[in-house]
Amino acid sequence: MGSSPGHIELERALDSIGVGRRHRADLGDLDALAASIDRDGLLQPITITPDGVLVCGLRRLAAMRQLGWKTANVWVRSGISERLGQLLAEQDDNALHKPLTQTEQATLYRELKALLAEDAVRRQEASRFTAGEGNPRSHGGATVAPPSGTIPVDTEQGGGRGRTREQAALMVTGRNAYTSLERISDLQRLAADSDQPAAVRERATAELERIDAGGSITAGHQRARAELSLAELDRIAADPATPEPMRDRAADDAARLRAAETQTRAAELERLAADALARVRASGKSAAKRARTRRTKPASTPGGWERRTLRAFVLTWDDLDSWWEHYDPAEVGPALTEEQWDRFAATVAGTVTFAEAADAARRQSQLRTA
Repeated sequence: MGSSPGHIELERALDSIGVGRRHRADLGDLDALAASIDRDGLLQPITITPDGVLVCGLRRLAAMRQLGWKTANVWVRSGISERLGQLLAEQDDNALHKPLTQTEQATLYRELKALLAEDAVRRQEASRFTAGEGNPRSHGGATVAPPSGTIPVDTEQGGGRGRTREQAALMVTGRNAYTSLERISDLQRLAADSDQPAAVRERATAELERIDAGGSITAGHQRARAELSLAELDRIAADPATPEPMRDRAADDAARLRAAETQTRAAELERLAADALARVRASGKSAAKRARTRRTKPASTPGGWERRTLRAFVLTWDDLDSWWEHYDPAEVGPALTEEQWDRFAATVAGTVTFAEAADAARRQSQLRTA
């Protein structure tokens, strides 16, 4: 991640690095890490803000202090927001006078998660370097991360307790609440994405406001996801290149779901909207497949139909023998789409017409041979 904004600062005094209360107090067993640093040097510098506040690497910092080190190389990460800098530097609950809203927490969570991920990648790169080539600076130089096999890349700072998103959530909220923060982040992404339909952006914005007012994060995220599916149904319904039956089905489903929106639980609305979109897309794929079949169909006879062998006919009807005994008409009738029902009805009508013609030909043949 050499392109990340920041620079290596040489010989930073360890006593000048501030550690806020957001970092874990339980560092686990530092002996193995300290021994590795003593043997191989600090391979990955800790990350600090331009003001000297620790961002990533509490266990590395503690291990160096345990070894009696006075200075070390550090990675000074620029571009950190003022609010996150305050959060990392706070020493007690009153350090931030204005409490963070849920959406502010999510914004800081994303920023901190990216910083932790940068640190993890640099440590992973260093692990590959030391495993493959050894360390030419065995007594103090710094590039990136503890040696391979010492501590898992994602869990070094937390002493093996969690991955990057868990660390970020704990540092921002004090709880392992990354699922909620990820949902809020998804809403923020939708609200800010100019490529999304206006209805989706407006819904995401409204849900973020509702969350900051104390509303449910899960329900707000589900309603926004439902709006995504409904917006896609609207797009299909308005697309002149889409077959008309598919457009009509998309418009009908979107209208029906929006009419029932206020009376439907968020989770159910999300599921129904996703199911409706899946059905419409499936009908489009079926129509496209039939069109491809028509384009590649073998040349037909002058009568307009493709001739098949008598054996193929017999095998087909052997397979269909008593087929109606295997299905429940009360289930099939309501379940078929309009397109599926029309195709079934046309097949039945064509079968009856064929049966009448075949029966007439059969009687004529019998009369000739009588």
